[in-house]
Amino acid sequence: MTHTLNEKVYEGVLEQIKAYIENQKLKPGDKLPSERVFSELLQVGRSSIREALRALELLGLIETRRGEGTFMRAYRPYHMVGLLSKFLLNDNRTREELLTAKQMLEKEILLLSAGQLSHVQLEELSRLIPEEQNSQKHQQMFTYLFEQCHHPLLLSMWQFISGFTHTVHDITYTPDMYKRFYHALSNHKSKEHIYSLF
Repeated sequence: MTHTLNEKVYEGVLEQIKAYIENQKLKPGDKLPSERVFSELLQVGRSSIREALRALELLGLIETRRGEGTFMRAYRPYHMVGLLSKFLLNDNRTREELLTAKQMLEKEILLLSAGQLSHVQLEELSRLIPEEQNSQKHQQMFTYLFEQCHHPLLLSMWQFISGFTHTVHDITYTPDMYKRFYHALSNHKSKEHIYSLF
């Protein structure tokens, strides 16, 4: 099967799962069928089901609980799934496009964090500052910032984009850049100063 056909299958599965959720009127906390059941129900391979569910989870629409299954989370606009997945799975995507989208969200959460973090939060952030180019530490640091500033939608969008950029490139910053980010936040630098770091 060609890459283009794979994309069409993936997008089709997303649409069918969205239709299932809407037709069944599933609410936050409701359990979704297993991968096996969805595979039989939609007549597609389990790998396509798994990929579609992963996209929904990265967007924050569903959550997987170990040993229990997959459940609905708080409502998010479903059109975001098709919009973002179609863009991110486009054959013409480039490193620069992915980097720009990811950096825009990371820049925004740094700007939103400026002057808003308590001493305790800054101490915790200092423990999360990567000392080397490490994608896992990068994820932990920015996830913490999104969570502390209470922006779940931005977090979901960032996680979704990060999930796909990770399959192409591990996009991180230099250790010195992370220190500059922290210094700007801990010393209550202006938003203009933070913006200039990029």
